[in-house]
Formats: sequence, C-alpha cells, structure tokens
Amino acid sequence: MSWFKREEGEYESGTGPNGAADAAGKTVRTEGLWIKCIGCRAVIFKADLEANLNVCPKCQHHFKIGARDRLDMLLDPGYELVDGGLRSTDPLNFTDVKPYKQRLRKAQEATGLDDAVLNAVGQLGPHNVVVSAMEYAFIGGSMGAVVGETIARAVDRARLGRIPLIVVAASGGARMMEGVVSLMQMVKISTALGQLDDAKVPYICVLTDPTTGGVTASFAMLGDLNIAEPGALIGFAGPRVIEQTIRQKLPEGFQRSEFLLEKGFLDAVVARRDLKAYLIRALDFLRS
Repeated sequence: MSWFKREEGEYESGTGPNGAADAAGKTVRTEGLWIKCIGCRAVIFKADLEANLNVCPKCQHHFKIGARDRLDMLLDPGYELVDGGLRSTDPLNFTDVKPYKQRLRKAQEATGLDDAVLNAVGQLGPHNVVVSAMEYAFIGGSMGAVVGETIARAVDRARLGRIPLIVVAASGGARMMEGVVSLMQMVKISTALGQLDDAKVPYICVLTDPTTGGVTASFAMLGDLNIAEPGALIGFAGPRVIEQTIRQKLPEGFQRSEFLLEKGFLDAVVARRDLKAYLIRALDFLRS
C-alpha cells in the first residue's frame, strides 16, 4: 500500500521500501498486511479479516474467497478432491486481445487450478456430501466445457452414491471464448440435475458474489434449497445492462441477495459464519 512507501532517497539508515527499521537495523514489512474494505472503506488488518472468514468485522461485507477456501470452510478435515485433471482444449482456437490459450495458462498459473471449479467428497457434520465449488479468480468463474463436465460429474457422483450435492456458485456466466460449447453446459448440468431430482437426492445451491449469466439461468437456481451470502450480486444480465435496455432507474439493492429474498427468488440469505451450521440443519431436514 502506498501509505507505507516513501520515494527513493527518503529512507533512513537501515530502512527499506517495505518497512521501518528496528533498533538492530532490521526491517518490519508492512506491504500487504492491510486491506481496505470496499463496503465501508475501513482499513482492516489482513490477519483479522482472515480470522473472520474474510468478512469485514465493521460492516459485514463478504469478500470473495477461493474454491479451496470454500471447501476448507464447509467440509470437515480429511475431504478428498475428485474429478480433477480436466483442461480446456480451446475448441474454437479463440483470440480477442490475446489468445484464449494464453488466458488459460495465466489463470492456471495464478490459481493453481485446471479450471474454474473444484469437486470434493467429504463430511459436512454427520452428512456425507459432494461439493462442487466454483473459483471466480479463474477467468471470472466462467463456465466452459471443463466446468460443465466437472459439475456434471459431481451431480452423477451424488446420484450414484445417493448422497447430497452442494454447489457453491461464483461466476460471471458462460465463457464466451468457447461459444456454443459453453452454452451447451447449461443443458448438460440441468439435465443431470433433473435425474438427481428423479432419484430424490437433495441438491443445495449456495449463491455467492457474483452469480450471473448462464450459471444463474441454469443450475444455480435449480436447488431444492437456494441460499445466498449477504450482498451477493445475482442475476442474468447485469444491472447496468438492464438500465440501459429499459432506460429506467432500478430499485435500490436490485439483484442483491436481500432483494431477491424479498421477491421470492431465494429461500434464505445466510452469513458466512453461519453457513456450515445452516447447511447441516438443512440436510438434517432434507434427509429425514
């Protein structure tokens, strides 16, 4: 952060650009230790934020978290990652300002994932579950062929094992670099969920910020229970696109989870710290 930096030549003896010297001339790093909340603009010690499940302790703004963090938060220790190793083949050989293959490599290096979703099997309290968690940091959590296949495998795994399925959605929608191949995943996953419903196996979807586009238009809204985190943006088209299309000002809080709950599009809005306990109670009911 720029607050803790000085221009070249301004450092006293024994100090550096990322810290202040102690009596022995050693430096104490401050870069990256603080985060400014985008909700209330408060400056938060990063360790305190992480200890609070990446929720602002002042305004309760829910920061985005990764797919692996989701699994760690929801599942008991000892869960197993499954259905990995799938990578996009770039079926359209797509290029815009840069080749799609280059975007994929960059996202894979940055996240350590093959694509924008992780599947796991494990324990959620007393319940065996399959969890499919989306990774927004991987090209906006967009849904291409690999995401569609991975989630479909999670659905099939839950159906064949007759254990509940939980999907944590975080996505900007269909991945445009894969064209109609991406759109086909909406049908693919929805069809698998129809079979899961026929088998009477519970499916819960947790919608996080953001859940938009083709993901919202398909599996994210098909749960036996659809719940969301506070303040999550949920919708098909974004609010700016809608305003420009209908040329009207949208209501306050439009497409946020609280607004959707009020209008009947969601079953519940649950804070992150309460989510695991809420899911356990929901599964107790759905499995009874």
